[in-house]
Amino acid sequence: MHNEFTAVFERDGEWVIAYCPEIPGANGQGRTKDDARESLRQAIVLILEDRREEGLRAVPADAERETVVVT
Repeated sequence: MHNEFTAVFERDGEWVIAYCPEIPGANGQGRTKDDARESLRQAIVLILEDRREEGLRAVPADAERETVVVT
């Protein structure tokens, strides 16, 4: 699945802080912008995986499932 999100970068002393406004709690940091971007990417992946797993736990076993692609 391909998704695009906004990354906001701010300098905090020697650190670069990154966050994604569309996904509350998705934050990253690093000594460089590239490091902060990768840290944020990993946070987004973990959050989305967790939300998917948690959301699917409540789905009844006999419910019909299919994938919807958003581009």
